[in-house]
Amino acid sequence: MNRINVNIMLKGMKSIWMITVIPGMLISPCRPGERQGQVDLKVDEGRSRVEVTLDGEPFTTYRFDRGLEKPVLFPVLAPGGVTVTRGFPIEPREKERVDHPHHVGIWFNFGNVNGFDFWNNSYAVAPDKKSHFGRIIHREILKAETQGDVGILEVKMDWMAPDTELARKLLEEHTTYLFRGTGTLRMIDRLTCLTAVNGKVVFRDNKEGMLAIRTDRAFEHPTSEPLVFTDASGNPSDVPVLDNEGVTGWYRNSNGDEGPDAWGKNARWVKLGATKGGEPYSIVIFDHPGNINYPSCWHAREYGLFSVNNLGRKVYNPELKKFKITLRKGESLSFRHRIVVAKGDLSDEEIEAIGEDFIKE
Repeated sequence: MNRINVNIMLKGMKSIWMITVIPGMLISPCRPGERQGQVDLKVDEGRSRVEVTLDGEPFTTYRFDRGLEKPVLFPVLAPGGVTVTRGFPIEPREKERVDHPHHVGIWFNFGNVNGFDFWNNSYAVAPDKKSHFGRIIHREILKAETQGDVGILEVKMDWMAPDTELARKLLEEHTTYLFRGTGTLRMIDRLTCLTAVNGKVVFRDNKEGMLAIRTDRAFEHPTSEPLVFTDASGNPSDVPVLDNEGVTGWYRNSNGDEGPDAWGKNARWVKLGATKGGEPYSIVIFDHPGNINYPSCWHAREYGLFSVNNLGRKVYNPELKKFKITLRKGESLSFRHRIVVAKGDLSDEEIEAIGEDFIKE
């Protein structure tokens, strides 16, 4: 059986991650007997994107448009073509919330890096406020290919201080995405290495982080709050009384905490389940034992923001110690996470099987 080795050198820490991918074996614990689909990647530099398909059907797109404040995966589709990410602000859909324009698809960043906010930056930030915000710029596609039934996308990005005369690169990011799937399940592994390149970089305890997804309206928890949504033309519209029809989202984590109680808790994984178009779907994010502060805290909001945050601690739970980590020039910090999007209501047992598989790779 062919093996795929993905190596990431952690500069300054003198260590290497060796991830051994065994095609055809990674998803079987959850869906016994299912065939692994064929993943293909299409690079389109002119449109600043890499399109990912599974058996010819859209899976997701890596987008690095210059108008975005960080590269994202958008949209993300479940088996059968059901979109699980919110369309706003890139492709607004009717009856969507228009809050938090920095929540786009799937992304990775943090709210306090040398005092700069990389999380909340978006087109909505006024020019005279931009000096407080950082941005992540795509630099290079190092690899975009399929090996066996695994799609591999390897990219370089730069974490930049604000666009002023003092603009400088704080971090170099080297990230590898692994894309896989079957007829009922999609899987994305993100292997992230951040290296300080121009001096000391400090990450301070902050709830805004790190690997996140902003979900479609169906995955939100029902609410009675008056809010602003998009109308049929994609324009903002005040809605004093919400229509919760089709809104069925509900969190559950590895410790059994459910609904709003999943926010801020330490957990190995968190699931967000919902019904869309009459079918159940599950989104699950996994932390990895190799990550700092495992098991991490979770920024799991009822309005559909869902993220794993390995660097936020006391900000979530006053009983935890306030966290800070400093990288000196040449030192690195690395993370491994997995996101699963499945058709069906994944049981705890199925989720645990996928998690064990993730740990064993």
